[in-house]
Amino acid sequence: MEKKITKADIIDSIYEKTGMNRKEIRSLVDFFIDDIKDALVKRRIVELRGFGTFEIRVRKGRQKARNPKTGEPVSVTSHGIAAFRPGRELKQAVWNLVELPHTNGSDT
Repeated sequence: MEKKITKADIIDSIYEKTGMNRKEIRSLVDFFIDDIKDALVKRRIVELRGFGTFEIRVRKGRQKARNPKTGEPVSVTSHGIAAFRPGRELKQAVWNLVELPHTNGSDT
């Protein structure tokens, strides 16, 4: 199984492809991520054609939720969540992938 890709891996990949200064690449990536975060905080939709759309959705609160660690009943207020919808090109690119990576760290 392949390991996850980190921001540092992306920066290294861009460096290898362009030869740009790593410090400048890191700044550009950070600015890009910050712009996406800022737009979402302002409840704006971020559409990256060919990749997908980021948006904020409101998850309704519930009176009967449980703390997963303790099992204790808790109430949860309505809150925003960041959601991603893949674009058509990304959907088509991953459509035929059938083996899912293990995401919980176990080998089951």
